[in-house]
Amino acid sequence: MTEPAIVLGPNQYGKAEVRVVKVTRDTARHEIEDLGVTSQLRGDFAAAHLAGDNAHVVPTDTQKNTIFAFARDGVGSPEAFLLRLAEHFTGSFEWVTGGRWEAEQFAWQRIPVDGAEHDHAFVRTGQEVRTAVVVADGDERHVISGLRELTVLKTTQSGFEGYPKDRYTTLAETSDRILATDVAARWRYGRADVDYNAVYASVRALLLEAFAARYSAALQATLFDMGRAVLEAHPEIAEIRFSMPNKHHFVVDLTPFGLDNPNEVFFAADRPYGLIEATVAREGVASPAVAWEGIAGFC
Repeated sequence: MTEPAIVLGPNQYGKAEVRVVKVTRDTARHEIEDLGVTSQLRGDFAAAHLAGDNAHVVPTDTQKNTIFAFARDGVGSPEAFLLRLAEHFTGSFEWVTGGRWEAEQFAWQRIPVDGAEHDHAFVRTGQEVRTAVVVADGDERHVISGLRELTVLKTTQSGFEGYPKDRYTTLAETSDRILATDVAARWRYGRADVDYNAVYASVRALLLEAFAARYSAALQATLFDMGRAVLEAHPEIAEIRFSMPNKHHFVVDLTPFGLDNPNEVFFAADRPYGLIEATVAREGVASPAVAWEGIAGFC
């Protein structure tokens, strides 16, 4: 029996996690944009792998320098910045047929001094990290925005009841518990004519409002409420994916100390934890696999 030939499969390469900080100094009131950018090219790189021929290998250092050079003209939004990089690399090198560009944006707030925001002093915000991915596949462009580490908690209006039980079940039903999670979400746009900064701000607000607004029968139900709110408000978004750990808070038994505990003292457990992941999508709208390739985990 003849053994099958060994061949080169799908591949990509580039420069990962280029940290670029852009300060705009057009006036005395400075603006700051802080991103970590990854560039990965796809195309005809077979000779580099099979023959050590680097004629088609755009150096990763060149990709890094391009990111810095493009930042000179400003970022605007991470999505728009990545789209510019995609057009540059696919348009400048004929053998680059596509690629994947990813960004994380870190937010800064102005430091208040004497009751007013300072013009050029900032403090890093401790909330979520904004994310963006652009995938170029021939002439197609797929834009996926997102966020991670958006930590939310509600102290009541959450429960967990009616689940199946067997001899290994020890969890007690409750109609009043703490619900907490770290929201990671990515949403894919169905079209490109989008004000990405405005939509990001709106989606973030919708996620928070939907988390807070209704009684939660389970984190799954709350996740769907959050996704539905986003899709109902934004027809330009085709689907949204979530990965949300259940950050468990357990009521501490204070009876050994002669004390009651009316849902006021909790032990916050960091692991193990429930992990809830799902996609909320528009019925009949296809989800292109190429858009999601290379994204670690569920989203």
